[in-house]
Amino acid sequence: MKNLKLYIISCLVAAFCVSCEGLLDFEAQISTTEEDVVKSYESTMQRAIGLYSFLPDGLSYIDGAIMASASDEAEHTLETSAIHKFNTGAWNAVDNPDNAWERNFKGIYAANLFLATADSVDLEYLRLDPSDAQQAKYEAYMGNIKQWKYEARFLRAFYYFELVKRYGGLPVLTKPYNSNTGFPQVERNSLDSCMNFIVSECDSAALHLPDKSEDSDFGRANKAAAMLLKSRVLLYAASDFFNDPSWAAGYAYPELISLSQDAKTREDRWKDAAAAANEIIKIRLSLGRNISSGYQEIFSAFTNQEIILARRYIASNSFEKANYPIGYDLGNSGATPTQDLVDAYEMIDGSDFDWNNPEHAANPYANRDPRLTFSILTNNTVFKGRPVELWTGGKDGKGVSRASKTGYYLLKYVNPDLNLLQNYTSVHSWIIMRYSEVILNYAEAMNEAYGPNNNNGNQYTARQAVNLIRRRGSVRIPELPAAITQAELKEKIRNERRVDFAFEDHRLWDLRRWMTAPDVLNKPVRGVEITKTGEDAFEYKTVVVENRIFLPNMYLYPIPQSDINLTGWEQNPGW
Repeated sequence: MKNLKLYIISCLVAAFCVSCEGLLDFEAQISTTEEDVVKSYESTMQRAIGLYSFLPDGLSYIDGAIMASASDEAEHTLETSAIHKFNTGAWNAVDNPDNAWERNFKGIYAANLFLATADSVDLEYLRLDPSDAQQAKYEAYMGNIKQWKYEARFLRAFYYFELVKRYGGLPVLTKPYNSNTGFPQVERNSLDSCMNFIVSECDSAALHLPDKSEDSDFGRANKAAAMLLKSRVLLYAASDFFNDPSWAAGYAYPELISLSQDAKTREDRWKDAAAAANEIIKIRLSLGRNISSGYQEIFSAFTNQEIILARRYIASNSFEKANYPIGYDLGNSGATPTQDLVDAYEMIDGSDFDWNNPEHAANPYANRDPRLTFSILTNNTVFKGRPVELWTGGKDGKGVSRASKTGYYLLKYVNPDLNLLQNYTSVHSWIIMRYSEVILNYAEAMNEAYGPNNNNGNQYTARQAVNLIRRRGSVRIPELPAAITQAELKEKIRNERRVDFAFEDHRLWDLRRWMTAPDVLNKPVRGVEITKTGEDAFEYKTVVVENRIFLPNMYLYPIPQSDINLTGWEQNPGW
């Protein structure tokens, strides 16, 4: 337990010396005593905001790379980046590029410390002042503290789920244990108890958080965020992986990696997931908030109505420097999308793209789902005043040092309007939750529970829900037909998640919960080789970029070996 203790102790310091790293454009350095901090309203407010600093740094998650580069979505150009360890299988219980263990346990401890001390704020000077103004301030401050506590409970639940989806069952800690208070004998909880705890915390938070954040404050938890986390958890709980421990045959503690099959049937779990998403849909519609008609705009503004929760960053250009095409000033290529992802975008008429179709192969980016052009830079696309030259010998193509190996560059989340030589910057946000996830969570659960065309008294049928995504104003690809089968719709929903959530850190976890990761992530990652044959004329040929590996033990992360040594816990299967 030594390392976990060190994380907790270091978090005690962090809780009283907060640096929010640009979150909500807020920074505070608190240099005062612990007693002063817990009694101060202003310091308590700052600590509440500081709890958000443990949210995923999605724009630069591992060694400057986004998690998409550890999936079949992208290849990170810089070969020395630690993200490649996931793709080559060079990670283990001693060397894991993802620091989720430390980050989220720190967040849990900080939340527990906040919850243990939030009611110690000294507001007697207001309570005892009979003036209307001071009494109003007292009531407002008390209301704020109450809300911050529920924000803390939501964030603790979020951090727990980030751990559970990676590690399985873990200790459920609700007190801020440290070296002064002493540590209990900590054991891993069952997966059932972890999931139930997270859902219960979401329910409590949803009852007390506001219906929505203010338009300028989508970085704070609200009722929809708590309900969406519950929806996400229940969707995972219904999925194959957490109900099928066969991948870990012989593991002595299946309750740590799989849900009990006695408490609920799979059908019940799918129904629960559908009901959770349906509740959000009803509330959102009552507030007049639906899917954004635009798609690209979601990722370039703090206040898009589709955003439910996002991590805010101060104005910067580091993401652009990391991901602009190599032929542009200060561009470093970064996360380059794969051909496998590009091929997943349908034709504009709803048919599949097919390299064996000569018309498709000759002009592979014409007449495609518009989300392709909103998310990925393809050859000869105008970017910052000139066409991207991804052909061999072009300014951005093969033959140039650090050029894309896949034949593509990232566009989603990138601001194309920055002059990096003049150090222009812009604000950024990493979207953690948005309304489209609610719709696709709902569609998947409804289809599994009731089939494509039975709404069972809920807001939409599964097919209707998918069509909401497909028919948003800037996308407008054909609706799925009423005659679609349950199996066909299942595959369409999975593909919709793939393209709509591209680069948003859903893909790796979807592949795991669907138990398709061994089939998908063991395949070579493909790109495209482009030859210029004339003025605006090109030939395209798919090529293998990298052979990758995914073994069954990689369904879950290994618990850090140092903690296994100190606690005597059973390591996760296969590590």
